[in-house]
Amino acid sequence: MHTGQQMTDILKIIADELAVQPTQVISAVKLLDEGATVPFIARYRKEVTGGLDDTQLRNLESRLGYLRELTERRQVILKNIEEQGKLTPELAKSIEQAQSKTDLEELYLPYKPKRRTKGQIAIEAGLEPLADAIMADLAQDPEQLAQAYISADNGIEDTKAALEGARYILMERFAVEAPLLKRIRQHLTDNATIEAKLIDGKEKEAAKFSDYFEFSESIKTIPSHRALAIFRGRNEGFLTLALNADPEKDDNQTGSIVEGMIADYLNIEWQGRAGEAFLKQVISWTWKVKVLTHMETELFADVRERAEAGAISVFASNLKDLLMAAPAGAKVTMGLDPGIRTGVKVAIVDQTGKLLDTATVFPHPPQNAWDKSKRTLINLIKKHQVELISIGNGTASRETDKLAAEILKEAADVKLNKIMVSEAGASVYSASETAANEFPDLDVSLRGAVSIARRLQDPLAELVKIEPKSIGVGQYQHDVNQSSLSKSLDSVIEDCVNAVGVDLNTASVPLLSKVSGLTKTMAQNVVEFRNENGGFTNRNQLKKVARLGPKAFEQCAGFLKIVGGDNPLDASAVHPEAYPVVEKIVAANDEVVTNLIANSDKLRKLKAADYTDDKFGLPTVQDIIKELEKPGRDPRPEFKTATFKEGVETIADLKEGMKLEGVVTNVTNFGAFVDIGVHQDGLVHISAMSETFIDDPRKVVKAGDIVKVKVIEVDAPRKRIGLTMRLNDEVHAA
Repeated sequence: MHTGQQMTDILKIIADELAVQPTQVISAVKLLDEGATVPFIARYRKEVTGGLDDTQLRNLESRLGYLRELTERRQVILKNIEEQGKLTPELAKSIEQAQSKTDLEELYLPYKPKRRTKGQIAIEAGLEPLADAIMADLAQDPEQLAQAYISADNGIEDTKAALEGARYILMERFAVEAPLLKRIRQHLTDNATIEAKLIDGKEKEAAKFSDYFEFSESIKTIPSHRALAIFRGRNEGFLTLALNADPEKDDNQTGSIVEGMIADYLNIEWQGRAGEAFLKQVISWTWKVKVLTHMETELFADVRERAEAGAISVFASNLKDLLMAAPAGAKVTMGLDPGIRTGVKVAIVDQTGKLLDTATVFPHPPQNAWDKSKRTLINLIKKHQVELISIGNGTASRETDKLAAEILKEAADVKLNKIMVSEAGASVYSASETAANEFPDLDVSLRGAVSIARRLQDPLAELVKIEPKSIGVGQYQHDVNQSSLSKSLDSVIEDCVNAVGVDLNTASVPLLSKVSGLTKTMAQNVVEFRNENGGFTNRNQLKKVARLGPKAFEQCAGFLKIVGGDNPLDASAVHPEAYPVVEKIVAANDEVVTNLIANSDKLRKLKAADYTDDKFGLPTVQDIIKELEKPGRDPRPEFKTATFKEGVETIADLKEGMKLEGVVTNVTNFGAFVDIGVHQDGLVHISAMSETFIDDPRKVVKAGDIVKVKVIEVDAPRKRIGLTMRLNDEVHAA
């Protein structure tokens, strides 16, 4: 439990970091603590939070968790040091003011229970006064001072043993000085480099890490993809990593800059006194044996944490772009999951994604039943009045695309379109519990074709069924903290699902479970209620669903839409709690709701301020009027498709200088990968994305974008394709 003052301090820190008023943070934290979700607060509690958006609220939620943990740890440390009888007012003040877990742990370091160290053993042997005497007067000869401490009883046989004990006492004393450690860490953060070297004899196995065999880069600026690559190289046993604290050091210089920093901190001036050689050695050992190891571990952890945060951010951005990709809409769709030996799996779904029919055709080698496959597919298309063909982009996708192109020509009397879609994660879905529950009697391979059809109709509704890490839009996703990755991706999915809204009468359990306020159990209960009672006709019926109480209803109702129900407002994002506002607008204008909905002329004449009250302020009323103008509007873009070039189906077909159209499949910190229809994505490096300098590829493209590119390099053996979006770039033959 936090005291009032501790909580006030936490709220002030967050308000300063977000550059918002403390009252906004207080209100948001109260709502979060009461169980409100970020999407609900962002959309329906704008007056309360002063309009904090979902990004600000996510940052607030994250920092709130960190600072609460920090406060709890601070109390544990204060109590522990107090119990030792060593808590001074100055130390307590430093601990209270520590703003990071690192600062806190370093202040605690001298008081942390330790295993018996060489320094502690030396203190027990009575050598602490010797260490103090050497430090008190460097003019004295340490050898002579040590004579008085020779003691067979204490295991100190000679002056060498006495001085060794004094050395360990001083080393351990210096190595826990929090202000000194803070100064050293800042110096290293600003100046040190991380160095990678190949482990002898591993050249062949480590070929993929060849860029890092002799590598050095500033720990302050190393990009996340390079940091994660070298850490992976070390973990796989191919690279050694080391911290270089003095990258600028001249070959003639002796000792580290840090050793000078330790001497300065101790106010030591080198004057050639008798005790200085001993102290120089103590300082050198303090740095090399104690502080360097500690700092290397800590700073590498910082670099890794920063790199992981960058990689997670890239994955989250790409996932959001993929989930928010344009839906083809409610059209009868044929999904084709291409295969060669095992055939092309076919699934047809209706406008709502319900499975109508399945088949398997064998147009490719070794069967080569091209014409028979075409006839089968044309018959299915005509039987079910198929409007879209969705083709998975895996093995044999271009050959299958060619088959679909011939079908389009031969079935000219049918209004039909074909589109290539990413099949990443389709096989994961096929073997999942969700797919098994939905299609218990359907062959696993045919379930993939269903997923491919549905992800064209509505990418969001289909992709939420798949573990996000399987969708394949990450960067070093297996190298990052899996718990942090999952938390970030879950937040992205939650924000996307709630931004779009969900059709209460068609949504699957996985989709419903991502709706604000609904647990997986509640989502299952919603579907069971729907199966037993038929479709929902109004939002109030949600209150009859098992375990869906008033709080869950408040959180979810505005995001669940009912098309063609009892109340036209149930198809909009207007929350049921705000229906009285609409009734007030209707009464004041002597209208019926149906005449107001989508009537821009009438709605634009309304003054939102005329309909506010104690409960609903201006932001909510403005949102309601905007929603009535375009009820249930989908924030996703309009559906478009890329056209792959005829005759370009494999890497062998590519020529430098060729201009092509493609789809962005993945965006990383160093560029974007583009599917140009040859089974291998090409890379547009960040330097080839724009005529002007950019520091982030996401400022130019996002996953799902259709782009025009030019081929600048083809390396078939390594399966590498270099592309540029600067179509006037010169192409230089290798």
